[in-house]
Amino acid sequence: MKAGKYCALKYAVLAAVFIARTGSTDEIKSAPTDTTMGGGTAVFGKKQEEKKTDMIEPLFVRPLTKIEGGRNDSNPTWSPLSTLIAFERSRGDKKEIIIMLPDGTPVQTVYFKLSEVSKEMQFFFPGVYEEVSYNAGISWSPAGDRFVFMSNGGEGNYDLYLQEVGGKIAVRLTDHKEKDGQAHFSPVANTLVFVSGRTGYGDIYLMDISTHALTRLTRGTKEYLYPQWSPDGKKIVMMQGSNENHDIVLITDITTPMESQKVLTTWPFDDLRPVWSPDGKKIAFYSNYNPEGDLKIWSIIVIAADGSDPTQGDGLAAKVVAMDIIPDVESGPAWMPDSNRIVYVKNDRQEYNPIYVADIRGKTSALLKTDTKMNHDISCSQDGTIAFRAQVDQWDQIYLARLKN
Repeated sequence: MKAGKYCALKYAVLAAVFIARTGSTDEIKSAPTDTTMGGGTAVFGKKQEEKKTDMIEPLFVRPLTKIEGGRNDSNPTWSPLSTLIAFERSRGDKKEIIIMLPDGTPVQTVYFKLSEVSKEMQFFFPGVYEEVSYNAGISWSPAGDRFVFMSNGGEGNYDLYLQEVGGKIAVRLTDHKEKDGQAHFSPVANTLVFVSGRTGYGDIYLMDISTHALTRLTRGTKEYLYPQWSPDGKKIVMMQGSNENHDIVLITDITTPMESQKVLTTWPFDDLRPVWSPDGKKIAFYSNYNPEGDLKIWSIIVIAADGSDPTQGDGLAAKVVAMDIIPDVESGPAWMPDSNRIVYVKNDRQEYNPIYVADIRGKTSALLKTDTKMNHDISCSQDGTIAFRAQVDQWDQIYLARLKN
C-alpha cells in the first residue's frame, strides 16, 4: 500500500491511544510465550486434516467506484437496511468518509474541520488547527438516517460527532483532551457505546445521545476495546486485556455493568474484535490460537453468546471455524445474514490473500472466486452483499460481490 503516512496516523490514533497494536493488519503479532491453554492441555501436536477446497462462483464481482490511483479506500460499512455503504478514503494524511448508494452513486462526503466551524478561533490562534482532517470509524443509527464518526477536526484532538445523512452540520458529542473513538450505535435506542482514554486506560462509556449524558461501564487497569451491542440492544461484548493478551468479555446487564461482566475466554492466547451473529446467538472473534503454536497464525473462533461454551482448553480450541486467516481488526469477522456463514480472508500471499466463506454448521470453507488481489476489510450487508477492499496497481479499491444463493 502506498501513502505510508496514512497507515502511521491510523495506528497512532486508534492504537497508541487505546492499545499498543500488536502489528499491522497484514500480520498481527502477539507476545504470549506460555503454550498451555490455562486450565487445559496444549494441543499443538494435533494437525488439522487437509480438505479439498470447494469453490463458489459469485453472482457478480464489481468495483463500487471507478478504479483510480492516488488514494486508498478501506473499511466499507453497510447501513442497517443495506441502502447505503460508507467507506474511508485517504490521500496522504487526509482521511474522509464517503457515503454511496450500492450502485456507486455518491451521496455524501464527510470531511469535518473545526476551522470551518470557528473561523474566529483560527484567526486568533494561528497554528492551532492542522491543514488536514482525519475522519473514520462510522457507526450507523438503527434507521440508517444518522451516523456517528470520529474526527480530529484538523486540530489533533479526536472526538465523536453525529451527523444526518445528507446533512451538512456535524454535532460534537464528546469534547475531552483524551481521545474518544470506536463508537457503536445501539441497534434499538438513541444511545451509543464508545472507548475513551479519559481514565488513563481504555474504558467503555455509554452515551445518551439526546442529553450527551455519560455512564462509565468499565473500571480497571487494563484496556477495554471495540464494544459491540447485541442485536437486541441488551448486552455488550468487547475485548479486554493488554498488549500481550486480550480476552473476550460480555456485559449482560448495562444497568449493572461491572457486576454482570462475564469472561468468555480465559486462555493465554490473544482474542480480538468480537462480533455478534445477526441472530444474537453466537459471537465470532479472532484468536492467535492454532495447533502449531505459531502466534503469528490467526484463527476465527465462534462461541455461544450465552457463555455456555468452554473459556479455555481443548473445548474452546474445538470452536475454531477457520485457520490461518488475516484479521481485519477495524471490522472484525464478517457474518452473513443467515448467522451460519462467515466471510474471511485467507493468509495466502501466493494466491494474493483470497476470500473464503466458512460454513459453521458444516465446518467447511469454500473459496469465493473474486479474481481480486490482497483482499481485506470484509463487510456483509443485511441482504447478503459482500463489500471488501482489494489492491489494483498498489492502490486500495472497494469491491462488491454477491453469492448466487
